[in-house]
Amino acid sequence: MKKVLVIGYVWPEPNSSAAGTHMMSLLNAFRAQNWQVEFATPALRTEHMVNLDDFGISSKSIALNCESFDDYVKAYAPDIVMFDRFMMEEQFGWRVDKHCPNALKILDTEDLQCLRNARHEAHKGEREFTTNDLHSDIAKREIAAILRCDLSLIISSYEMSLLNDVFKIEPSLLHHLPFMVDLNTLPTSTKTFEQRQHFMTIGNFRHAPNWDAVLYLQQIWPLIRKQLPKAELHIYGSYPPPKATALNNPKSGFLIKGWADNAFEVMQSARVCLAPLRFGAGIKGKLLEAMIMQTPSVTTNIGSEGMHNELSWPGKIANTAEDFANAAVEMYNNQSEFEQAQQDGNTLLNTLYDKAQLSAALIQKVDSISSDLNAHREKNFTGQMLKHHTMRSTQYMSQWIAEKNKKLD
Repeated sequence: MKKVLVIGYVWPEPNSSAAGTHMMSLLNAFRAQNWQVEFATPALRTEHMVNLDDFGISSKSIALNCESFDDYVKAYAPDIVMFDRFMMEEQFGWRVDKHCPNALKILDTEDLQCLRNARHEAHKGEREFTTNDLHSDIAKREIAAILRCDLSLIISSYEMSLLNDVFKIEPSLLHHLPFMVDLNTLPTSTKTFEQRQHFMTIGNFRHAPNWDAVLYLQQIWPLIRKQLPKAELHIYGSYPPPKATALNNPKSGFLIKGWADNAFEVMQSARVCLAPLRFGAGIKGKLLEAMIMQTPSVTTNIGSEGMHNELSWPGKIANTAEDFANAAVEMYNNQSEFEQAQQDGNTLLNTLYDKAQLSAALIQKVDSISSDLNAHREKNFTGQMLKHHTMRSTQYMSQWIAEKNKKLD
C-alpha cells in the first residue's frame, strides 16, 4: 500500500471554493486505490473546513520554517508527496528531497498563479494582457517549482498550451487534470424553465476575480434590470466582507446572499448563472456547477477559457457590459436557447469531466513515473540543476529563520 502525503496551502473547503472541491477529488482518487493518505498543512483551521476523518484521511498540522517537519516526514516515509500550489513546494520541497529522496513529488498547481497575477496586474493597469506580463518573479518561482517536481497537475487546457509553448516545459512533466465529476451522481432531472426565476452568481469573496466580478455586475445589472424590471440577482459566496454586504440593495434587486448551505440547490433555482470574470486563471467551479445543475451560464472569454475546447458553450459568452447584459436577457427569456444550453452542458460533462476516466488516467501516470523514477528524473536536467545548493535560497532562508526563532525562544 502506497503512502501519500499531501501538503496543503489551506484546509480543504469544498463548499467554499472550487479549489477545495478539486483537492477533495484528488484525495479521494488516492484513497480509491487503497493508498494511505495524510493531509498536512501549516494553515489555521477554519469554520468551513471538511472533516477529513469522514473520508478515511488522516491530518496533521505542520509548521513553517521549522525542523520539526524533518522528523515528521522521515517518520511518515511517504511514497508520494503532493504539494498544493508552488508556495508549499518552495517551503517543504527541499526537506522532502533531503529526507525522502525517492518519494514521487507532485505539484497540484490548482491554477497557474503567475497567469492569474499577470492578468490581475494588466486589469489594474487598464490594458490588455500579453504574454510579456508573464515574465514576473512569481512566474520564475512557479516554473522553478514545476521543474523541481516529477509531475505537475494542470487544470486548464489553455494553461497546458501556455506551459508548453511559452515556457517550453517538457510535456512528460505535465498532466492535464480538469475538475472530476462523478457522472453517476448527476441529477436525473432539475427544475424546468418555468420553475426557475432570477439570476445568480456564487464564489468565495476572498478570491480577487470573484470580488471584481461582483463590482462589474454593479455596472451590468442596471442594464439587465432595465429590460427585466422584476428580475433579481442573488449573489452567494463564503466570507462576504462588510464592503460586499454594503452593496445589498433590495430595491434594485441586487441581493448579497452570502453563504449558501447548498450551492447546488441555489444554482438550480436560478434561470441563469452570471460570471462576468475579467481576470483569473484555471477553470471555474461555478460554471461547472451550473452545468451539473443544468443552469445556463453567461460568462466572458476568461470565464470559459480552457473549459469547453471546441464544443459549444452551455449558454453565452460576452465581453462588454452591454453585450453581457443583452446575452443574459436573451438567455433568460428564450426557452429554446435555455434547453439547448442544458444539452450542451451535458455534452461537456460527459466529454471532458468524467471522473472515472480522469482519475484512471491520473493513477496510470503516477504509476508509470513511479515504476522508473530515476529514468524520469534523468530527462529533467533543469529540474536537477534547480535543486543544486546554489539555487536553494528558500532552503537557506528557512534555516536562518528557524535558527532565529530558536534564539527568540
